[in-house]
Amino acid sequence: MFTGIIEEVGRVVRIAQVNGTRGLTVSCEHLARGLRKGDSIAVNGVCLTAVEITPEAVSFDLAEETWQRTSFSRIKEGALVNLELPMRADGRFGGHIVQGHVDGTGAFLALEQIEGANDYWLRIEIPPELRRYVISKGSLSIEGISLTVAKIEGTQVTAAIIPHTVTATNLRSLHRGDAVNLEVDMIAKYVEKMMGERAGSSITLEKLVREGF
Repeated sequence: MFTGIIEEVGRVVRIAQVNGTRGLTVSCEHLARGLRKGDSIAVNGVCLTAVEITPEAVSFDLAEETWQRTSFSRIKEGALVNLELPMRADGRFGGHIVQGHVDGTGAFLALEQIEGANDYWLRIEIPPELRRYVISKGSLSIEGISLTVAKIEGTQVTAAIIPHTVTATNLRSLHRGDAVNLEVDMIAKYVEKMMGERAGSSITLEKLVREGF
């Protein structure tokens, strides 16, 4: 389990397919030193298993499901990626519950400094099927970053970003239209499932809220 607090920004140095297995290699100066083969690490919010480790880089095997569902199929060598190690059992819970199981990809629209302030507005487009799980002031993992939703307009989501987050993540490297990994708050999905079963039918969280459950 992760919390969406990015520990290091790495760089994709290799994406290759060998003997039917697709691999991803990421350079990282700090986290690689404490990793062992078989350890988990979140890369842009995707939980991956380290299969090869050098002092300066980590390699992962990518399942076809991971390749198709995430932004990995759209990024290129040289891209910056957000890295986070799993939360320690005795550690602090800094963000929100992030499993590393991507629900889908959205599109980066803009990162704009707020007029008269040092903060920024991050705007992304999310898939329509995920909209029901995203609420104002709720949590959303974007590229593995735990963020708080400030505003929702249709399928466009806006989050307020502090300068530290800009410098400590890959957000500064994104361009309009770039794919971003999204993981919605899993509690919302559990609530929808349980309330739907209680109502005796398949029902969406959005409908439950509308009907006052």
